[in-house]
Amino acid sequence: MSAPIEKIALAPSSIVCASADQVSCDLDGEAAILDLKQGVYYGLNTVGAAVWALIAEPRRVDEIERAVLAEFDVTPEQCHRDLYELLNELAARGLLRIEP
Repeated sequence: MSAPIEKIALAPSSIVCASADQVSCDLDGEAAILDLKQGVYYGLNTVGAAVWALIAEPRRVDEIERAVLAEFDVTPEQCHRDLYELLNELAARGLLRIEP
């Protein structure tokens, strides 16, 4: 069993960006990410891959949320919950840099 993911303090105005300690590629609409420090691969589905593409450049969390809502058929509540969960997990794995 894996350890629980520690929640981080994310706000809509937080700026997030992919860590420099990773490499990633598109796999037919999904994403594969290699954590260069740990040597571990992660996979993201279509929605996760869209978020990953957005955070290739520093972006505000609320900007990412609006982009996901515009592109995918999801309720605002579900989008918010899933986005923050994904960003928390990416940060906990060292794949995401967060700026206040």
